Amino acid sequence: MRLRPSYKPLEITLIKKDKRKIDLRNDLDISSATIAKMSKGEAVSLSVIIKVCEYLDCQIHDVVELVEDKDNE
Repeated sequence: MRLRPSYKPLEITLIKKDKRKIDLRNDLDISSATIAKMSKGEAVSLSVIIKVCEYLDCQIHDVVELVEDKDNE
């Protein structure tokens, strides 16, 4: 079984905090490429995830979760 990141929790947290992905890009200086990776469920660096957690005042599990990668079976 292979795991991949899912940023579904980030979507929920952004709604709860009344923020958008563009706010992450503008306020945290996160590149558009990194935002795109998150949208596609690709891995991003832990430093970016920590930056997002600090900005949203939340825990890692409020930003990312690991899910089974059904495509790689």
